[in-house]
Amino acid sequence: MARILAIDYGGKRCGIAVTDESKIIASGLTTVDTKELLNWLKEYVSKEEVELFVVGEPKRLHGEASESEKLIQPFLEKLAKLLPDIPVKRMDERFTSKMAFDTMIASGISKKKRRDKALVDQISATIILQDYLYNL
Repeated sequence: MARILAIDYGGKRCGIAVTDESKIIASGLTTVDTKELLNWLKEYVSKEEVELFVVGEPKRLHGEASESEKLIQPFLEKLAKLLPDIPVKRMDERFTSKMAFDTMIASGISKKKRRDKALVDQISATIILQDYLYNL
């Protein structure tokens, strides 16, 4: 069975989350340098069956696209050319970084680990994927 993979796209690094094969549970997988993301995705889908990519859609408070969207659009175009058989859905990612930080506090993660931006990105990707699964 295929998985769903979520990406919290960033200028420096991208958080990655994935579902189990039954598409019930979203789990943080890793964080990848943005420069390496397309190669990483190509390698991942050669080993694991992925039926869908869910990419965070950064919006401002009132719903308009944020500046980050300018970085994401070229990535989406390259992704569509590299892996044309895997569709992409977008998911509103407003407040996911704040929710990730709050989740880290609630789960007792140390202050030192909460400063780890890569971990925040990975948890943000997990929240994006959980939101997608919830809204199916």
